[in-house]
Amino acid sequence: MPYWRLSTFYFFYFSSLGTLIFYLSVYLESLGFSRQDSGELIAILAATKIVSPMVWGWIADHTGQRMRIVRFGALMAALSFLAVFKVTGYWPLALVIMVFSFFWNAILPQFEATTFNHLGEQVHRYSAIRLWGSVGFIIMVWLVGLGIDAAGIGILPWVVFIVFVAIWLSSLVVPEQAAKHLPLDHEPLSTVLRKPHVLGLLLVCLLMQAGHGPYYAFFTPYMKSHGYSIGFIGGLIALGVIAEVVIFWSMHNWLERFSLRHLMIFSLAMAALRWLLIGAMPEVLPVVLFAQSLHAISFGVYHAVAIQLFHTWFTGRHQGKGQALYSSVSFGVGGALGSLYAGYSWEYVSPQMMWWIAAGASGLGVLVAVAFLPKRVASSE
Repeated sequence: MPYWRLSTFYFFYFSSLGTLIFYLSVYLESLGFSRQDSGELIAILAATKIVSPMVWGWIADHTGQRMRIVRFGALMAALSFLAVFKVTGYWPLALVIMVFSFFWNAILPQFEATTFNHLGEQVHRYSAIRLWGSVGFIIMVWLVGLGIDAAGIGILPWVVFIVFVAIWLSSLVVPEQAAKHLPLDHEPLSTVLRKPHVLGLLLVCLLMQAGHGPYYAFFTPYMKSHGYSIGFIGGLIALGVIAEVVIFWSMHNWLERFSLRHLMIFSLAMAALRWLLIGAMPEVLPVVLFAQSLHAISFGVYHAVAIQLFHTWFTGRHQGKGQALYSSVSFGVGGALGSLYAGYSWEYVSPQMMWWIAAGASGLGVLVAVAFLPKRVASSE
């Protein structure tokens, strides 16, 4: 298994993710956009995940050329992102975001499927590879925050472009042959999607990521409005992902001791608590530090469980489409809804309101998980 080649791709991909989702709102603010406009533009970034992964997932499952799609998507994302340097208006920028994110959002689900093909029966080793994405996320978010404090927000487009190029270069060294499709499962996709536990999982993932919307879109300006520097905010974000790395490193122990259902319910409950704390006491640093440490559970545990459930319930020729659905429904629909309600809440009610809605979405996710996720998980369910 090409451990370091897979890990390097995750490192750079999540470096780009952290840079974009936590500092794009600050960049848009520097261009004169309102919170509502920023929320809508960031929602485009998430909304392309609704369509893009499904389009490319269908192609990958019918051709087996997953890494070719990953390389093409990474290259086109980098090239189309160059237009950011030339545009400033709302609609031109919206078009640029739509184009580059259509390619950028296509690549991760297919790379996830490639990783599981490499892992074979060693699915439990996924977290040990994926944790390097979290390491890249930590380093980039922290360094970019310090860089913005020192040199200004104008450095952001250059950083993102360089990291996009690094993603493309790292994709070139991952073997194509291991990503070949094996048509092991002939159950129609429509049959899989009609199963209550699969529908429940999709709704849980949507609610979880909708709850994360304010965090990804507006945590930086929210904390800045409470007196924190951008460099320090980068450190807070990095703290959350450091906690996530610890979880990824030890996740195999969690999976041996607890059921996937219980871990999912726990992660949703801790997400609700996290948003309540950030909304209620942003000036109290110990509370904020504790809330950020909960990222280990609200994302780390959640993601490890969710991706294993999708891998289990979408097998054979549906593997790529399963990972694409996970990305589309959660990070796409959920992320877009989260960015939209966060922007509108801040603009028309109060910044705190977006955190109360986030907590409500996560709490509703607990109820859905209790009602629909089975106590025992098996691919034949």
